[in-house]
Parts: sequence; C-alpha cells; structure tokens
Amino acid sequence: MNSPNRPNILLLVALTAFGPVSTDLYLPSLPDMTRVFATDVSRVQLTLSAFIAGFAVAQLILGPLSDRYGRRPVLLAGIGFYLAASVFCLFAPSIGMLILGRFLQALGGCAGPVLARAIVRDSYPRHEAARVLSTMASIMALAPAIGPFIGGALQAGFGWRANFVVFVLFGAGLLAAAWRLLEETNRHPDSRASHPLLMLENYAALLANRRFLGYTLTLSLAFAWMFSFISGSSFVLIGSLGVKPQYFGFCFIAVVAGYMSGSFTAARLSARIGIERMIGFGVLLGICGGAVLAGLAWAGVATVPAVVAPVSVMFFAAGLTLPNSTAAALAPHASIAGSASALLGFVQMAAGALAGWLVGRLHDGTTLPMAGVIAGAALGAFLAHQLLVSRQAS
Repeated sequence: MNSPNRPNILLLVALTAFGPVSTDLYLPSLPDMTRVFATDVSRVQLTLSAFIAGFAVAQLILGPLSDRYGRRPVLLAGIGFYLAASVFCLFAPSIGMLILGRFLQALGGCAGPVLARAIVRDSYPRHEAARVLSTMASIMALAPAIGPFIGGALQAGFGWRANFVVFVLFGAGLLAAAWRLLEETNRHPDSRASHPLLMLENYAALLANRRFLGYTLTLSLAFAWMFSFISGSSFVLIGSLGVKPQYFGFCFIAVVAGYMSGSFTAARLSARIGIERMIGFGVLLGICGGAVLAGLAWAGVATVPAVVAPVSVMFFAAGLTLPNSTAAALAPHASIAGSASALLGFVQMAAGALAGWLVGRLHDGTTLPMAGVIAGAALGAFLAHQLLVSRQAS
C-alpha cells in the first residue's frame, strides 16, 4: 500500500473519471434514444443534465461528511450507491425512469471526484497539488477520448443499454480497487463538520472569500464551455452534420487531445510560470476560441472542422485553467478541504448542467445555439478571473 501522504495516482484518476465515463460513453446513443423512447432532443438531453445536477447537489453533503467521518468510508458508500443506480438505469423502461436513474447514479458517483480533490489537498502542498491535479487531468482525458469510440461501437452493435452494462462494470471494479488500495488521508476529522449550521457557515464563509469565488467561477465557466460541447456534440455532429455514430469518436478525440495537451502543459509549466499566469492565459485563449467558433456559426459555416478546430483550442485552454484554478481555490482551506471541494464541485456542475440544458433547449438543427452557449461561457470565465482574481491581486 502507498503512504497516506502519497495516494495511488491511478486510483485518483479513475475516481475523477466518474463524470467523463458516465457522460461521454453513451453520447453516440443520444440521437437513437430519441427514436427508442419516442421523445425529443431536449428530453433525452435531460439524462445528461439530470446527472450533472445530481453530481452538483450531492457534493454539498458528501464533502462535509468526509471532513467528519473520513474520505474512505464516504467514498466506498458513494461508489456502492453508483453501482446500484447503474443497474437501475440498465433496466429503465422509459425515458422518465432513465432520467431518475441518472440522477440517482450521480448522487453516488460524485463521491469520486469530490473526494479525490480533497485527498490531493490532504496530501500535497499548493504548487505540487496543481502539478498532481494537472497530471491527473491529462491521464483522465483518456476516458472521454476513448469513451465515444467504445460507446459508438456498442451502440452500433447492441444498442444504448450496452453502455450501461459498462457503467455497472466500472462501478464494481472501482469499488473493489478503492476497498483494496485507498488509505484514509483525513488525519484530523472534525466531529462538527456535518452539523447543518456549521456546513452553512463554512459555505457562506467560502462564498464571501473573493478569491475562492473568483477561482471557482473561472473553472466552473471553463467546465461549462466544455460540457456545452459534450452535451450538444452528438446532436450537432451526428444529427446536423451527418457524422455516423461509429465515427463520432474521431471528432471527439481531436477535442479531447486539446484538453490532454493543455493539462500536460499545465503539469510541466505551472511551477515555473506560476499558477496565476497559466490561468490568465487559459481564459484569454478560451475567449479567442469561443469568438472564432461563434463567428463561424453566425456566418453559416456548418462543417465539422468549423466546430472541432476552435473547440479543440478551447479544450486546450480548459486544460490550463481547471487544475490550476482548483489548486488555487482549495489551497488556503486545509481544515475544511472536503467542504471547499464540495462547494467548488457544486458550482462547477451547476454551471455545466445549466449550459447543457441551454444547448438542448435552444437546439434548432444548426451549430449556432451550441456555439453561442460555449462563447458566452468563455466570456464569463474571462470576466470572473479579471474582476475577482486579477484585480484583487493587483
């Protein structure tokens, strides 16, 4: 077993991948699910938004519980709940039941990333935490890179339920790995941390902290532009631009390669260049990519390269922004790392859920709605960093 000060990185990567695995794998199935369940795009898209909403809400509870009872028991319980909910989704008879199952699936699955972040905060100082989070992000990006390929093949061969068999196997495998490999890293649990009033006080204090709020909004809006593409890509690329489901993964991997490259760059250069400069460059690059994407869509250039190329640049920018903003937001809050990670994750997932809902709601068969939401999120991230972090630092 690893030292409690140096947790198993691959296990942390897998725990952080709960979100990407549970969303990206079945993206190629979304257009066909509208036919299977005899429903519309916005209804099927709710299976994504409900998952993200559940991810957001449950973190507010699981983070403080891990401050009170430790990371390990809360994590194991969460993965077990994810596993049971995945079985429920597998046998869902209607789109309504599937939406419910996805929400329940998220309630358990969110334990993975929120506690992985807290474990990193428990185990590493600020700059090293940024490096570790960036390394985790670059490895984790393999999940959304590979997921659509596997999902497209499963969809073509067996239909949408085959993807949920993979979710069941993923949950079972991680439950066994966490039971075997994970040691407790919260060496000073706070018996008061799960008290409702103290939870509210901690969250209020964090939100009143201008820098925490600035970093959290910056990374949340960067995640929102990523999730806008994730939630809308299959409808735009497959439904509007005619990409076949089994080839959808080739488009997706180009975008994910941008995120992997950004995360790898952040891991190598953050300590040398500085966290603040990396975040600043990331949000600036993001707003440039968003402007190109929206401009092409507005001009009626509806081609696969016109979508994939600027989004790839934006995913590179997100790879620079997310891990550095996460490390900077959590660093000053060692005594309530679980709560800080939970609130950060809640805002991040809420922003993603809202962006995904907007993309589905505004979808009109063109690239413009998705491009507009992505560009708006990029502008918001830039303004949040400039107004709440950069100005205060200066």
